[in-house]
Amino acid sequence: MAITIALAGNPNSGKSTLFNKLTGSNQYVGNWPGVTVEKKTGEYTKDKNIKFTDLPGIYSLSPYTLEEVVSRDYLLNERPDVIIDVIDATNIERNLYLATQLSELRIPLVLAFNMMDIVRKNGDKINTKEIAKSLNCEVVEVSAIKNENIDALVEAAIKKANDKDIKEIKSFSSSLEEYIDTIENSVESIKDHPSKRWLAIKLFEDDEKIEKEFILTAEEKSLIDEIRIKAEKEFDDDAEGIITDQRYNFVTKITKGNIKKGVVGLSTSDKIDKIVTNRFLAIPIFALIMFGVYYIAVTVVGGPVNDWWADEFLGEVVPTHVAGFLANHEVAPWLTSLISDGIIGGVGSVVGFLPVIATLFFLISILEDVGYMSRIAFILDRVFKRFGLSGKSFIPILVGTGCSVPGIIGTRTIENDNDRRMTITVASFMPCGAKTEIIALFAVVLSGKWWYGPIWYFGGILAVILSGLILKKTKRFHGDTSPFIMELPDYHAPSMRNIFKATYDRCKSFIIKAGTVIMLFTIVIWFLQNISVTGQFVEFESDATDSILSFIGKKLQWIFVPLGFGNWMATVATVVGLGAKELVVGTYGVVAGIGSAELGDPNLNQFIANQFNAVSALSFVFFNQITIPCFAAVGAIKQEMGDKKWFGFAMAYQMIFSYTISLMIYQFGRILVLHEAPTIWTAIAGVVLFIYLYLIFRKDKYKEKEVLKEGLQG
Repeated sequence: MAITIALAGNPNSGKSTLFNKLTGSNQYVGNWPGVTVEKKTGEYTKDKNIKFTDLPGIYSLSPYTLEEVVSRDYLLNERPDVIIDVIDATNIERNLYLATQLSELRIPLVLAFNMMDIVRKNGDKINTKEIAKSLNCEVVEVSAIKNENIDALVEAAIKKANDKDIKEIKSFSSSLEEYIDTIENSVESIKDHPSKRWLAIKLFEDDEKIEKEFILTAEEKSLIDEIRIKAEKEFDDDAEGIITDQRYNFVTKITKGNIKKGVVGLSTSDKIDKIVTNRFLAIPIFALIMFGVYYIAVTVVGGPVNDWWADEFLGEVVPTHVAGFLANHEVAPWLTSLISDGIIGGVGSVVGFLPVIATLFFLISILEDVGYMSRIAFILDRVFKRFGLSGKSFIPILVGTGCSVPGIIGTRTIENDNDRRMTITVASFMPCGAKTEIIALFAVVLSGKWWYGPIWYFGGILAVILSGLILKKTKRFHGDTSPFIMELPDYHAPSMRNIFKATYDRCKSFIIKAGTVIMLFTIVIWFLQNISVTGQFVEFESDATDSILSFIGKKLQWIFVPLGFGNWMATVATVVGLGAKELVVGTYGVVAGIGSAELGDPNLNQFIANQFNAVSALSFVFFNQITIPCFAAVGAIKQEMGDKKWFGFAMAYQMIFSYTISLMIYQFGRILVLHEAPTIWTAIAGVVLFIYLYLIFRKDKYKEKEVLKEGLQG
């Protein structure tokens, strides 16, 4: 018999770890119907008839965030056979708030008290039997990370799914229960619904989404309004506040005598946080960690490992064997060049930095798994607030370091429209996986400049901060920032299985993209490089002057001359990079012809090193990092903005911002670092700097007006 089990729970409760343990590799990632929010489903490793759905982490079933809407729509409409509510056992009181709501849906419910290994380590005592009895609910103690009691949890869920006697958690006072019962029995459209108690509570709270979904008569609306007004007068609070207060009172009553804390004083996590999240030390520690990550990836791995992988294996072994195979089969010269220079040269140059990319993914996965990255969001909330952004903005930006698309979509958790639109505009400034490839290339090419990597990383954060300072003082984006509340999980030893799986999934996505989209584009680039403007096929050298590719590049290269990379190859790489940022590297691979096995073909690193100096390279990478992102991210921006004018503004801002920042980097850098003479463009860069300083330090007239208005009202 097939059984569907939904995994619900607060963020950082260990839900995803449990899901991975239950499903292993038998899981599928897609999107929820109608929204681009990740949906994870999977089959139980020990029984394919048991399917799990990993719901987004939520604190309640109120429609405040997209995750909450997605979760409650799934539970209300799809109605799984059983819900496993994954609860952080180190913080039961807060986590049980969601459990009271899930119970009201009248779907069989099992509570998984997770992280019991930490509970035991802290010396805490939890009377789970008494809590289960008080809640009328099955409670199973587990540790997902230690793989403890997982089978018992699944058995309890299966047993519960077959249990027809579903008992709800009654968490309200008798007088409030009377009000809820009256609504349950008076509204015809919810009378026969299996979740009628939960629907009645939502109608009492004046939930607009439920009122629209379930048609009410004028008499029913009048009755509910009458009940709400009467209750608000009796409890001296608004309807939603009454429900929230009584839920927490109930949970406190249940847990009060059944949880005894064993650790007196600070826990190990608290002691670490006194240093790691310290007001003065937090940012320097974060900087040191990220510098260390890039040093290991670029120098330790990017040195010996990447040299062998890119130069010897992909640069010599693969091209030599392919060229030999093609020669033995007397393949036409043009096709040999297409395969060697086009496909192997383009795709190989992208895949050539896989060791560096994989190392970055691996190290960042460790930081995520141990709980450090959650602290970064908390730390940067303090920084972001000073510059007009909420810490909530950093979560999508952090997600965007993997891929800008989910980062942009992740802005849906930000309630404030102005904050959300601003975050959408700047979310792609951080180096995603594709941009990391460009960073890795230039960090390796510029010998001894591994530290350029973290400079570009923190440059992305600085670009976000500068944008916040500038945009928040405009009428379009003015307003208070969204409040930021985040659960900080306890530090724990990393799960190598989770880390390797996260690294594998990211690398797999990277390789698939290289073998499909990137390969297609590199073939097109090869043809453009080997067809003249008169339509003749000629196998050109890298300095060809009359190919279609060079013709296009030379027509546009004047645009980038002030930025320090005004040659046709850099121009073409930048323009093509608007399709996919990996193509910046792939284009150079094709143009340099590194895939050819013939003697005398230039090495990609040396080829690029000859075209850039330390300043122009910095300008080139910064421009490609913070300018208009790839087509997929642009599509996400358009979808999330939902308005042509807002979308147009985001595109214009990204282009102007990236161009002017790169202009200043190169024009000031060439004087300060390269000791070259100033030009008219240096003067223009000076004017641009003055404008930026004015926009950053000018008074916020809109804020002053609000303060004045509040003073007059007071």
